[in-house]
Amino acid sequence: MAEPARLRVYTISEARRALPRVKAFMDSMQEARRQIMELRPLVWPVLRESATNGGNAHVTDLTEQFARLTSAVRHIVAMGILVKDVDVGLVDFLSLRRGRRVYLCWQHGEEDVAYWHDTDAGFSERQPIIETDFDDAPEDPFIAN
Repeated sequence: MAEPARLRVYTISEARRALPRVKAFMDSMQEARRQIMELRPLVWPVLRESATNGGNAHVTDLTEQFARLTSAVRHIVAMGILVKDVDVGLVDFLSLRRGRRVYLCWQHGEEDVAYWHDTDAGFSERQPIIETDFDDAPEDPFIAN
């Protein structure tokens, strides 16, 4: 979905400290998405008409919700976190496990960052985090994507 130009390597504790900000942005993103889906059937006919008559309040609302959703995604991406799926609210934090790059995986509605998966795997292959398996923070936590 949305990938930052530079990923940040997160330790488990850093990801957990960042989670309240991510949750706030994700809450905003999910509410905007909900409103977009609600407005969608009202807007399609209006868009056809508004091209010739100067607009509509529903179109304005839809535009505002798209801006809200986009802003939330950009804030998360600016933190060096991957936004994997807006629909379900899925993000991945890059981390190091036994010297290999992996993702700490969090989905909207979960209380904690509690799962990880390989970078070439996905949500269905998540595994519970065993903290002792994860490495300390690298000297430079940012890497080029």
